[in-house]
Amino acid sequence: MSLIEIRDLKFTYPGAEKPVLDGVHIEIEKGDFLAVVGNNGCGKSTLCKVLNGLIPHFITGEFSGTVLVDGVSTLEQDVGVLAKKVGYVYQDFENQIVRPTVLDDASYGCLNYGMTDYKERGLRALDRCGLTGKELDYIWQLSGGQTHLLALAGAVALGPEVLILDEPIAQLDPGHADRIYEVLKSLNEQYGKTIIVIEHHTEYIADYCKNVLLMRDGKAAWKLPAPEALSRVEELQNSNIFPPQVTIAAHHLCKKGVLPQVEQLPTTVEQGKQYFHELSFREQPILRKEEKKTGEEVASFEKVSLSYRSVKGDPHTVFQGLDLRLRRGEKIALIGSNGAGKSTLMKLMIGLLKPSGGEIKLNGKVLKDVKPEELSSMISLVYQNSEEMFIKDSIRGDIAYAMRVRGVRNWQEKTEALLTRFRLTELAGRDGRLLSGGQMRRASLAIGIALNPGILLLDEPTANLDIATRKEIMRTLNDMKEITETVMIATHDMQLVCEWAERIIVLCQGSVAADGTRDEIFGNRILSQRVGIRPPEIFAMGQALEPCALCYTVDEFLKSFQEGVHV
Repeated sequence: MSLIEIRDLKFTYPGAEKPVLDGVHIEIEKGDFLAVVGNNGCGKSTLCKVLNGLIPHFITGEFSGTVLVDGVSTLEQDVGVLAKKVGYVYQDFENQIVRPTVLDDASYGCLNYGMTDYKERGLRALDRCGLTGKELDYIWQLSGGQTHLLALAGAVALGPEVLILDEPIAQLDPGHADRIYEVLKSLNEQYGKTIIVIEHHTEYIADYCKNVLLMRDGKAAWKLPAPEALSRVEELQNSNIFPPQVTIAAHHLCKKGVLPQVEQLPTTVEQGKQYFHELSFREQPILRKEEKKTGEEVASFEKVSLSYRSVKGDPHTVFQGLDLRLRRGEKIALIGSNGAGKSTLMKLMIGLLKPSGGEIKLNGKVLKDVKPEELSSMISLVYQNSEEMFIKDSIRGDIAYAMRVRGVRNWQEKTEALLTRFRLTELAGRDGRLLSGGQMRRASLAIGIALNPGILLLDEPTANLDIATRKEIMRTLNDMKEITETVMIATHDMQLVCEWAERIIVLCQGSVAADGTRDEIFGNRILSQRVGIRPPEIFAMGQALEPCALCYTVDEFLKSFQEGVHV
Protein backbone atom coordinates (compact mmCIF):
# COMPACT_ATOMS: atom_id res chain seq x y z
CA MET A 1 0.00 0.00 0.00
CA SER A 2 1.41 3.41 -1.01
CA LEU A 3 1.83 5.72 1.97
CA ILE A 4 3.30 8.53 -0.14
CA GLU A 5 2.23 9.41 -3.68
CA ILE A 6 3.90 12.11 -5.71
CA ARG A 7 2.66 13.00 -9.19
CA ASP A 8 4.17 15.50 -11.63
CA LEU A 9 5.82 17.49 -8.85
CA LYS A 10 7.65 20.63 -9.96
CA PHE A 11 9.33 23.24 -7.78
CA THR A 12 11.50 26.24 -8.59
CA TYR A 13 13.25 28.36 -5.95
CA PRO A 14 12.75 32.16 -6.22
CA GLY A 15 15.22 33.63 -8.70
CA ALA A 16 16.39 30.22 -9.99
CA GLU A 17 16.61 29.80 -13.75
CA LYS A 18 15.28 26.24 -13.78
CA PRO A 19 13.27 23.98 -11.46
CA VAL A 20 15.12 21.86 -8.93
CA LEU A 21 12.25 19.33 -9.10
CA ASP A 22 10.97 18.87 -12.63
CA GLY A 23 8.14 16.37 -12.94
CA VAL A 24 8.79 13.88 -10.11
CA HIS A 25 6.62 10.74 -10.06
CA ILE A 26 7.13 8.26 -7.21
CA GLU A 27 5.26 6.08 -4.74
CA ILE A 28 6.67 5.00 -1.39
CA GLU A 29 5.17 1.98 0.34
CA LYS A 30 4.26 1.87 4.00
CA GLY A 31 7.07 0.23 5.99
CA ASP A 32 9.79 0.98 3.44
CA PHE A 33 13.37 1.83 4.46
CA LEU A 34 14.29 4.05 1.53
CA ALA A 35 17.62 5.69 0.68
CA VAL A 36 17.47 8.79 -1.51
CA VAL A 37 20.70 9.26 -3.45
CA GLY A 38 22.01 11.66 -6.09
CA ASN A 39 24.66 14.28 -6.69
CA ASN A 40 24.86 17.49 -4.63
CA GLY A 41 22.17 19.90 -5.78
CA CYS A 42 19.98 17.25 -7.49
CA GLY A 43 16.96 18.00 -5.28
CA LYS A 44 17.13 15.31 -2.58
CA SER A 45 16.59 17.64 0.36
CA THR A 46 14.07 19.70 -1.60
CA LEU A 47 12.02 16.57 -2.31
CA CYS A 48 11.99 15.60 1.36
CA LYS A 49 11.00 19.11 2.48
CA VAL A 50 7.97 18.80 0.21
CA LEU A 51 6.85 15.75 2.19
CA ASN A 52 6.54 17.59 5.52
CA GLY A 53 5.03 20.72 3.96
CA LEU A 54 7.99 23.07 4.50
CA ILE A 55 7.73 23.48 0.75
CA PRO A 56 5.64 25.40 -0.21
CA HIS A 57 4.11 26.55 3.12
CA PHE A 58 7.35 27.89 4.64
CA ILE A 59 9.87 27.87 1.77
CA THR A 60 8.13 29.61 -1.09
CA GLY A 61 8.62 29.17 -4.81
CA GLU A 62 6.83 27.98 -7.93
CA PHE A 63 5.06 24.76 -6.91
CA SER A 64 2.85 22.45 -8.94
CA GLY A 65 1.80 18.80 -8.84
CA THR A 66 0.27 16.50 -6.26
CA VAL A 67 1.84 15.24 -3.03
CA LEU A 68 -0.22 12.88 -0.87
CA VAL A 69 0.90 11.56 2.53
CA ASP A 70 -1.41 8.89 3.93
CA GLY A 71 -4.06 10.10 1.48
CA VAL A 72 -3.81 13.75 2.59
CA SER A 73 -2.58 16.49 0.24
CA THR A 74 0.33 18.46 1.69
CA LEU A 75 -1.17 21.59 0.13
CA GLU A 76 -4.35 21.17 2.17
CA GLN A 77 -2.65 20.79 5.57
CA ASP A 78 -0.33 23.18 7.36
CA VAL A 79 3.18 22.35 8.60
CA GLY A 80 1.96 21.76 12.16
CA VAL A 81 -0.48 19.04 11.10
CA LEU A 82 2.00 17.42 8.72
CA ALA A 83 4.68 17.25 11.45
CA LYS A 84 2.53 14.59 13.14
CA LYS A 85 2.56 12.58 9.91
CA VAL A 86 6.13 13.18 8.74
CA GLY A 87 8.99 13.65 11.23
CA TYR A 88 12.16 15.28 9.93
CA VAL A 89 15.70 15.29 11.34
CA TYR A 90 17.71 17.86 9.46
CA GLN A 91 21.35 17.80 8.40
CA ASP A 92 22.06 20.54 10.98
CA PHE A 93 20.16 18.62 13.67
CA GLU A 94 21.65 20.65 16.54
CA ASN A 95 19.25 23.44 15.61
CA GLN A 96 16.32 21.15 16.50
CA ILE A 97 17.45 20.90 20.13
CA VAL A 98 15.61 23.67 22.00
CA ARG A 99 15.43 22.68 25.68
CA PRO A 100 18.19 22.25 28.31
CA THR A 101 17.55 18.65 29.42
CA VAL A 102 17.01 15.46 27.44
CA LEU A 103 13.44 14.54 28.49
CA ASP A 104 12.37 18.18 28.37
CA ASP A 105 13.54 18.40 24.77
CA ALA A 106 12.15 15.03 23.65
CA SER A 107 8.69 15.89 24.97
CA TYR A 108 8.68 19.57 24.00
CA GLY A 109 6.95 19.11 20.65
CA CYS A 110 4.14 17.15 22.28
CA LEU A 111 3.78 19.79 25.00
CA ASN A 112 3.65 22.45 22.31
CA TYR A 113 0.74 20.59 20.69
CA GLY A 114 -1.09 20.49 24.03
CA MET A 115 -0.87 16.71 24.41
CA THR A 116 -1.65 15.81 28.03
CA ASP A 117 0.56 12.72 27.89
CA TYR A 118 3.55 14.69 26.57
CA LYS A 119 5.95 13.38 29.21
CA GLU A 120 4.99 9.73 28.61
CA ARG A 121 5.43 10.26 24.87
CA GLY A 122 8.87 11.74 25.47
CA LEU A 123 9.93 8.83 27.69
CA ARG A 124 8.66 6.32 25.13
CA ALA A 125 10.52 8.08 22.31
CA LEU A 126 13.76 8.16 24.33
CA ASP A 127 13.43 4.43 24.97
CA ARG A 128 12.90 3.68 21.28
CA CYS A 129 15.89 5.83 20.37
CA GLY A 130 18.22 4.19 22.89
CA LEU A 131 18.48 7.12 25.32
CA THR A 132 16.90 5.57 28.41
CA GLY A 133 18.87 6.69 31.46
CA LYS A 134 19.73 10.07 29.94
CA GLU A 135 16.39 11.72 30.75
CA LEU A 136 17.73 14.24 33.29
CA ASP A 137 21.07 14.90 31.56
CA TYR A 138 21.78 18.32 30.14
CA ILE A 139 21.94 18.35 26.35
CA TRP A 140 25.55 19.58 26.36
CA GLN A 141 26.57 16.39 28.17
CA LEU A 142 25.61 14.29 25.15
CA SER A 143 27.95 13.07 22.44
CA GLY A 144 27.31 14.02 18.82
CA GLY A 145 25.60 10.69 18.14
CA GLN A 146 23.43 10.98 21.23
CA THR A 147 22.42 14.53 20.25
CA HIS A 148 21.37 13.24 16.84
CA LEU A 149 19.30 10.52 18.52
CA LEU A 150 17.68 13.16 20.74
CA ALA A 151 16.63 15.14 17.66
CA LEU A 152 15.19 11.90 16.30
CA ALA A 153 13.38 11.23 19.60
CA GLY A 154 11.76 14.66 19.41
CA ALA A 155 10.32 13.71 16.02
CA VAL A 156 9.35 10.18 17.14
CA ALA A 157 7.44 11.49 20.18
CA LEU A 158 4.81 13.05 17.90
CA GLY A 159 4.02 9.59 16.50
CA PRO A 160 4.55 10.19 12.75
CA GLU A 161 4.19 7.37 10.23
CA VAL A 162 7.20 8.65 8.26
CA LEU A 163 10.65 9.62 9.55
CA ILE A 164 13.06 11.49 7.27
CA LEU A 165 16.75 11.92 8.13
CA ASP A 166 19.03 14.11 6.02
CA GLU A 167 22.60 12.76 6.06
CA PRO A 168 22.20 11.07 9.49
CA ILE A 169 25.82 9.92 9.87
CA ALA A 170 27.77 12.54 7.92
CA GLN A 171 29.78 13.74 10.93
CA LEU A 172 29.79 10.64 13.12
CA ASP A 173 32.41 8.02 13.93
CA PRO A 174 31.65 4.38 12.99
CA GLY A 175 30.37 3.43 16.44
CA HIS A 176 27.86 6.26 16.60
CA ALA A 177 26.90 5.73 12.94
CA ASP A 178 26.17 2.06 13.61
CA ARG A 179 24.04 3.01 16.59
CA ILE A 180 21.96 5.50 14.57
CA TYR A 181 21.21 2.91 11.92
CA GLU A 182 20.40 0.19 14.44
CA VAL A 183 17.84 2.55 16.02
CA LEU A 184 16.37 3.27 12.57
CA LYS A 185 16.22 -0.45 11.83
CA SER A 186 14.34 -1.04 15.09
CA LEU A 187 11.89 1.81 14.37
CA ASN A 188 11.29 0.32 10.94
CA GLU A 189 10.99 -3.36 11.83
CA GLN A 190 9.54 -3.29 15.35
CA TYR A 191 7.39 -0.16 15.22
CA GLY A 192 6.45 -0.12 11.54
CA LYS A 193 7.83 3.33 10.78
CA THR A 194 8.55 4.24 7.17
CA ILE A 195 12.14 5.48 7.10
CA ILE A 196 13.61 7.77 4.43
CA VAL A 197 17.30 8.68 4.57
CA ILE A 198 19.27 11.00 2.34
CA GLU A 199 22.58 9.16 2.31
CA HIS A 200 26.00 9.21 0.61
CA HIS A 201 27.40 6.24 2.56
CA THR A 202 26.36 3.34 0.34
CA GLU A 203 27.87 0.71 2.64
CA TYR A 204 25.15 1.62 5.17
CA ILE A 205 22.53 1.52 2.43
CA ALA A 206 23.69 -2.02 1.62
CA ASP A 207 23.42 -3.11 5.26
CA TYR A 208 20.13 -1.45 6.23
CA CYS A 209 17.98 -0.07 3.40
CA LYS A 210 15.30 -1.95 1.47
CA ASN A 211 15.05 0.33 -1.56
CA VAL A 212 17.00 3.12 -3.24
CA LEU A 213 15.62 6.17 -5.06
CA LEU A 214 17.99 7.85 -7.52
CA MET A 215 17.37 11.55 -8.14
CA ARG A 216 18.80 12.94 -11.37
CA ASP A 217 18.15 16.15 -13.29
CA GLY A 218 15.21 17.04 -11.06
CA LYS A 219 13.44 13.72 -11.63
CA ALA A 220 13.18 10.32 -9.99
CA ALA A 221 15.37 8.25 -12.32
CA TRP A 222 14.34 4.98 -10.66
CA LYS A 223 13.40 3.28 -7.40
CA LEU A 224 14.85 -0.22 -7.02
CA PRO A 225 15.59 -2.83 -4.31
CA ALA A 226 18.88 -1.89 -2.65
CA PRO A 227 20.97 -4.86 -3.91
CA GLU A 228 19.91 -4.25 -7.50
CA ALA A 229 20.37 -0.49 -7.20
CA LEU A 230 23.88 -0.73 -5.74
CA SER A 231 24.93 -3.13 -8.50
CA ARG A 232 24.40 -0.39 -11.08
CA VAL A 233 27.98 0.73 -10.57
CA GLU A 234 28.55 2.78 -13.70
CA GLU A 235 25.16 4.50 -13.51
CA LEU A 236 25.73 5.43 -9.87
CA GLN A 237 29.22 6.73 -10.57
CA ASN A 238 27.90 8.78 -13.50
CA SER A 239 25.49 10.33 -10.99
CA ASN A 240 28.44 11.10 -8.67
CA ILE A 241 27.56 8.41 -6.11
CA PHE A 242 30.10 6.05 -4.54
CA PRO A 243 28.86 2.45 -4.77
CA PRO A 244 30.25 0.22 -2.00
CA GLN A 245 33.96 -0.42 -2.57
CA VAL A 246 33.35 -4.17 -2.56
CA THR A 247 30.83 -3.72 -5.38
CA ILE A 248 33.19 -1.51 -7.41
CA ALA A 249 35.95 -4.16 -7.15
CA ALA A 250 33.55 -6.95 -8.14
CA HIS A 251 32.24 -4.92 -11.09
CA HIS A 252 35.79 -4.32 -12.33
CA LEU A 253 36.78 -8.01 -12.07
CA CYS A 254 33.54 -9.09 -13.70
CA LYS A 255 33.94 -6.61 -16.56
CA LYS A 256 37.53 -7.75 -17.16
CA GLY A 257 36.40 -11.38 -17.29
CA VAL A 258 38.52 -12.30 -14.29
CA LEU A 259 35.42 -13.49 -12.40
CA PRO A 260 32.15 -14.75 -13.91
CA GLN A 261 29.06 -12.65 -14.59
CA VAL A 262 26.47 -12.89 -11.80
CA GLU A 263 22.93 -11.58 -11.46
CA GLN A 264 23.78 -9.78 -8.24
CA LEU A 265 27.16 -8.26 -7.40
CA PRO A 266 28.27 -8.39 -3.75
CA THR A 267 27.49 -5.23 -1.78
CA THR A 268 28.93 -6.22 1.61
CA VAL A 269 32.14 -7.80 2.90
CA GLU A 270 30.25 -10.98 3.85
CA GLN A 271 28.94 -11.34 0.30
CA GLY A 272 32.39 -10.50 -1.03
CA LYS A 273 33.98 -13.42 0.81
CA GLN A 274 31.98 -15.83 -1.35
CA TYR A 275 32.35 -13.92 -4.63
CA PHE A 276 36.11 -13.36 -4.32
CA HIS A 277 36.96 -16.76 -2.84
CA GLU A 278 38.74 -17.92 -6.04
CA LEU A 279 41.23 -15.09 -5.89
CA SER A 280 44.63 -15.63 -4.34
CA PHE A 281 46.74 -12.95 -2.74
CA ARG A 282 49.88 -11.60 -4.32
CA GLU A 283 51.78 -9.42 -1.91
CA GLN A 284 52.83 -6.12 -3.42
CA PRO A 285 56.40 -4.84 -3.11
CA ILE A 286 56.81 -2.91 0.11
CA LEU A 287 57.79 0.65 -0.55
CA ARG A 288 60.69 1.85 1.55
CA LYS A 289 59.21 3.51 4.60
CA GLU A 290 59.71 7.21 4.35
CA GLU A 291 61.79 8.62 7.14
CA LYS A 292 59.76 10.73 9.51
CA LYS A 293 60.17 14.35 8.60
CA THR A 294 62.38 16.45 10.80
CA GLY A 295 61.55 19.77 9.16
CA GLU A 296 60.97 23.07 10.87
CA GLU A 297 58.44 22.96 13.67
CA VAL A 298 55.45 25.18 12.91
CA ALA A 299 53.17 24.33 15.83
CA SER A 300 53.57 22.69 19.21
CA PHE A 301 51.51 21.70 22.23
CA GLU A 302 53.50 21.43 25.44
CA LYS A 303 51.73 19.90 28.44
CA VAL A 304 48.44 21.45 27.27
CA SER A 305 45.34 20.91 29.39
CA LEU A 306 41.77 22.02 28.80
CA SER A 307 38.65 21.52 30.90
CA TYR A 308 35.11 22.79 30.51
CA ARG A 309 33.13 23.89 33.53
CA SER A 310 30.00 21.83 33.93
CA VAL A 311 26.64 22.91 35.33
CA LYS A 312 26.13 19.36 36.52
CA GLY A 313 28.90 17.14 37.87
CA ASP A 314 32.67 17.55 37.67
CA PRO A 315 34.40 19.68 35.02
CA HIS A 316 34.77 17.88 31.71
CA THR A 317 38.45 17.37 30.87
CA VAL A 318 39.24 17.29 27.15
CA PHE A 319 43.06 17.36 27.29
CA GLN A 320 45.43 16.66 30.15
CA GLY A 321 49.13 17.23 29.50
CA LEU A 322 48.90 17.01 25.69
CA ASP A 323 52.24 17.02 23.85
CA LEU A 324 52.28 17.30 20.05
CA ARG A 325 54.52 18.78 17.37
CA LEU A 326 53.65 19.65 13.77
CA ARG A 327 56.26 20.29 11.06
CA ARG A 328 56.25 22.46 7.99
CA GLY A 329 54.96 20.82 4.81
CA GLU A 330 53.12 17.95 6.50
CA LYS A 331 49.78 16.57 5.28
CA ILE A 332 48.19 15.46 8.54
CA ALA A 333 44.95 13.64 9.27
CA LEU A 334 43.53 13.97 12.77
CA ILE A 335 41.20 11.08 13.57
CA GLY A 336 39.34 9.57 16.52
CA SER A 337 35.80 8.99 17.74
CA ASN A 338 33.29 11.78 18.37
CA GLY A 339 34.33 13.63 21.52
CA ALA A 340 38.01 12.69 21.22
CA GLY A 341 38.97 16.38 20.95
CA LYS A 342 39.69 16.88 17.22
CA SER A 343 37.69 20.08 16.76
CA THR A 344 38.78 21.31 20.18
CA LEU A 345 42.46 20.91 19.29
CA MET A 346 41.94 23.00 16.14
CA LYS A 347 40.10 25.72 18.07
CA LEU A 348 42.99 25.84 20.52
CA MET A 349 45.42 26.33 17.63
CA ILE A 350 43.60 29.42 16.34
CA GLY A 351 43.03 30.90 19.80
CA LEU A 352 39.26 30.42 19.94
CA LEU A 353 39.80 28.38 23.10
CA LYS A 354 42.39 29.09 25.78
CA PRO A 355 44.23 26.20 27.48
CA SER A 356 43.84 25.90 31.24
CA GLY A 357 47.44 24.72 31.42
CA GLY A 358 50.51 24.34 29.24
CA GLU A 359 51.66 26.29 26.23
CA ILE A 360 50.84 26.41 22.50
CA LYS A 361 53.32 27.86 20.02
CA LEU A 362 53.04 28.82 16.35
CA ASN A 363 56.27 29.35 14.42
CA GLY A 364 58.10 29.50 17.72
CA LYS A 365 55.87 32.24 19.18
CA VAL A 366 53.67 31.62 22.21
CA LEU A 367 50.13 31.76 20.87
CA LYS A 368 48.76 34.03 23.58
CA ASP A 369 51.33 36.68 22.60
CA VAL A 370 50.42 36.67 18.89
CA LYS A 371 48.27 39.59 17.74
CA PRO A 372 45.02 38.67 15.91
CA GLU A 373 46.07 40.38 12.66
CA GLU A 374 49.33 38.41 12.65
CA LEU A 375 47.59 35.17 13.59
CA SER A 376 45.18 35.31 10.62
CA SER A 377 48.09 35.12 8.16
CA MET A 378 49.73 32.28 10.10
CA ILE A 379 46.80 29.89 10.46
CA SER A 380 43.20 29.48 9.28
CA LEU A 381 40.37 27.11 10.24
CA VAL A 382 37.60 26.05 7.85
CA TYR A 383 34.71 25.01 10.08
CA GLN A 384 32.87 21.70 10.02
CA ASN A 385 29.59 23.53 9.33
CA SER A 386 30.38 25.58 6.24
CA GLU A 387 27.61 28.11 6.86
CA GLU A 388 29.56 29.39 9.89
CA MET A 389 32.11 30.82 7.43
CA PHE A 390 29.60 33.18 5.84
CA ILE A 391 29.09 36.64 7.32
CA LYS A 392 28.26 38.75 4.24
CA ASP A 393 25.36 38.49 1.83
CA SER A 394 27.42 37.18 -1.09
CA ILE A 395 30.25 34.71 -1.70
CA ARG A 396 32.33 37.47 -3.27
CA GLY A 397 31.88 39.59 -0.15
CA ASP A 398 32.83 36.71 2.16
CA ILE A 399 36.02 35.87 0.24
CA ALA A 400 37.04 39.53 0.00
CA TYR A 401 36.22 40.47 3.59
CA ALA A 402 39.40 39.43 5.43
CA MET A 403 41.68 40.74 2.66
CA ARG A 404 39.84 44.05 2.49
CA VAL A 405 39.88 44.76 6.24
CA ARG A 406 43.55 43.71 6.48
CA GLY A 407 44.43 46.08 3.66
CA VAL A 408 45.82 43.38 1.37
CA ARG A 409 47.07 44.89 -1.90
CA ASN A 410 45.06 43.98 -5.01
CA TRP A 411 42.41 42.28 -2.90
CA GLN A 412 39.83 42.69 -5.66
CA GLU A 413 41.96 40.79 -8.18
CA LYS A 414 42.78 38.11 -5.61
CA THR A 415 39.08 37.71 -4.84
CA GLU A 416 38.28 37.13 -8.52
CA ALA A 417 41.19 34.66 -8.80
CA LEU A 418 39.83 32.63 -5.86
CA LEU A 419 36.33 32.67 -7.33
CA THR A 420 37.76 31.25 -10.55
CA ARG A 421 39.99 28.70 -8.81
CA PHE A 422 37.08 27.25 -6.84
CA ARG A 423 34.55 27.46 -9.71
CA LEU A 424 32.47 30.04 -7.86
CA THR A 425 32.33 32.86 -10.41
CA GLU A 426 28.72 32.14 -11.41
CA LEU A 427 27.76 31.95 -7.73
CA ALA A 428 29.67 35.04 -6.64
CA GLY A 429 26.56 37.10 -5.96
CA ARG A 430 24.71 34.35 -4.06
CA ASP A 431 24.39 34.16 -0.27
CA GLY A 432 26.64 31.31 0.84
CA ARG A 433 24.03 29.99 3.28
CA LEU A 434 21.66 29.28 0.39
CA LEU A 435 24.08 27.15 -1.67
CA SER A 436 24.19 23.36 -1.94
CA GLY A 437 26.47 21.45 0.44
CA GLY A 438 29.23 21.02 -2.15
CA GLN A 439 29.08 24.66 -3.21
CA MET A 440 29.26 25.75 0.44
CA ARG A 441 32.34 23.58 0.95
CA ARG A 442 34.15 25.08 -2.03
CA ALA A 443 33.26 28.59 -0.91
CA SER A 444 34.41 27.96 2.67
CA LEU A 445 37.80 26.72 1.39
CA ALA A 446 38.21 29.85 -0.69
CA ILE A 447 37.48 31.98 2.39
CA GLY A 448 39.89 29.90 4.48
CA ILE A 449 42.89 30.41 2.19
CA ALA A 450 42.20 34.04 1.24
CA LEU A 451 45.02 35.33 3.47
CA ASN A 452 47.50 32.61 2.36
CA PRO A 453 47.93 31.08 5.84
CA GLY A 454 51.00 28.97 6.50
CA ILE A 455 48.84 26.39 8.31
CA LEU A 456 45.37 25.41 7.10
CA LEU A 457 43.02 23.45 9.37
CA LEU A 458 39.98 21.71 7.85
CA ASP A 459 37.24 20.20 10.01
CA GLU A 460 35.38 17.40 8.15
CA PRO A 461 36.10 18.80 4.67
CA THR A 462 34.32 15.99 2.75
CA ALA A 463 31.19 15.49 4.88
CA ASN A 464 27.92 15.37 2.88
CA LEU A 465 29.66 15.45 -0.51
CA ASP A 466 29.04 13.47 -3.69
CA ILE A 467 31.88 11.93 -5.75
CA ALA A 468 32.45 14.91 -8.04
CA THR A 469 32.63 17.47 -5.22
CA ARG A 470 34.68 15.15 -3.04
CA LYS A 471 37.20 14.59 -5.85
CA GLU A 472 37.34 18.32 -6.36
CA ILE A 473 38.10 18.86 -2.67
CA MET A 474 40.77 16.14 -2.91
CA ARG A 475 42.37 17.88 -5.90
CA THR A 476 42.26 21.15 -4.02
CA LEU A 477 43.92 19.56 -0.99
CA ASN A 478 46.67 18.13 -3.19
CA ASP A 479 47.18 21.55 -4.78
CA MET A 480 47.26 23.35 -1.44
CA LYS A 481 51.05 23.49 -1.25
CA GLU A 482 50.92 26.24 -3.86
CA ILE A 483 49.04 28.32 -1.29
CA THR A 484 49.65 26.94 2.19
CA GLU A 485 52.54 24.79 3.39
CA THR A 486 51.00 22.70 6.15
CA VAL A 487 47.51 21.18 6.10
CA MET A 488 45.70 19.31 8.87
CA ILE A 489 42.26 17.74 8.45
CA ALA A 490 40.01 16.36 11.16
CA THR A 491 37.81 13.70 9.62
CA HIS A 492 35.87 10.44 9.88
CA ASP A 493 36.37 9.87 6.14
CA MET A 494 38.90 7.04 6.15
CA GLN A 495 39.07 6.95 2.35
CA LEU A 496 40.27 10.55 2.44
CA VAL A 497 42.76 9.69 5.20
CA CYS A 498 44.20 6.73 3.29
CA GLU A 499 44.39 8.50 -0.06
CA TRP A 500 45.76 11.86 1.09
CA ALA A 501 47.44 11.90 4.50
CA GLU A 502 51.16 11.35 5.03
CA ARG A 503 50.86 11.41 8.81
CA ILE A 504 47.91 10.20 10.89
CA ILE A 505 47.38 11.35 14.48
CA VAL A 506 44.84 9.40 16.54
CA LEU A 507 43.21 11.12 19.51
CA CYS A 508 41.56 9.16 22.30
CA GLN A 509 40.36 10.39 25.67
CA GLY A 510 42.41 13.57 25.57
CA SER A 511 45.73 12.15 24.48
CA VAL A 512 47.58 11.00 21.36
CA ALA A 513 46.87 7.27 21.14
CA ALA A 514 48.96 6.80 17.99
CA ASP A 515 50.94 8.85 15.50
CA GLY A 516 52.27 7.35 12.28
CA THR A 517 51.68 6.11 8.74
CA ARG A 518 48.50 4.39 7.56
CA ASP A 519 50.13 0.93 7.91
CA GLU A 520 51.15 1.71 11.48
CA ILE A 521 47.64 2.93 12.32
CA PHE A 522 45.28 0.62 10.44
CA GLY A 523 47.56 -2.40 10.58
CA ASN A 524 47.13 -2.36 14.37
CA ARG A 525 43.77 -4.06 15.03
CA ILE A 526 43.99 -3.60 18.79
CA LEU A 527 44.40 0.15 18.31
CA SER A 528 41.43 0.35 15.90
CA GLN A 529 39.17 -1.47 18.34
CA ARG A 530 40.33 0.61 21.31
CA VAL A 531 39.86 4.04 19.77
CA GLY A 532 36.81 3.32 17.60
CA ILE A 533 38.22 3.95 14.13
CA ARG A 534 37.42 1.85 11.08
CA PRO A 535 39.51 1.58 7.90
CA PRO A 536 37.85 1.76 4.47
CA GLU A 537 35.56 -1.15 3.59
CA ILE A 538 37.96 -2.46 0.92
CA PHE A 539 40.63 -2.80 3.62
CA ALA A 540 38.28 -5.06 5.61
CA MET A 541 37.55 -7.02 2.40
CA GLY A 542 41.24 -7.62 1.77
CA GLN A 543 41.82 -8.69 5.38
CA ALA A 544 38.87 -11.09 5.22
CA LEU A 545 40.51 -12.84 2.27
CA GLU A 546 44.11 -12.58 3.49
CA PRO A 547 44.93 -11.33 7.01
CA CYS A 548 48.24 -9.79 5.94
CA ALA A 549 46.70 -7.78 3.07
CA LEU A 550 46.87 -4.00 3.52
CA CYS A 551 44.65 -2.63 0.72
CA TYR A 552 43.42 0.92 1.33
CA THR A 553 41.90 1.62 -2.08
CA VAL A 554 40.05 -0.40 -4.72
CA ASP A 555 43.07 -0.11 -7.03
CA GLU A 556 45.35 -1.55 -4.35
CA PHE A 557 42.90 -4.41 -3.77
CA LEU A 558 42.77 -5.23 -7.49
CA LYS A 559 46.57 -5.21 -7.78
CA SER A 560 46.92 -7.49 -4.77
CA PHE A 561 44.21 -10.01 -5.73
CA GLN A 562 43.35 -9.78 -9.43
CA GLU A 563 46.79 -10.77 -10.69
CA GLY A 564 46.85 -13.75 -8.37
CA VAL A 565 43.62 -15.37 -9.58
CA HIS A 566 43.64 -19.17 -9.62
CA VAL A 567 43.75 -20.65 -13.11
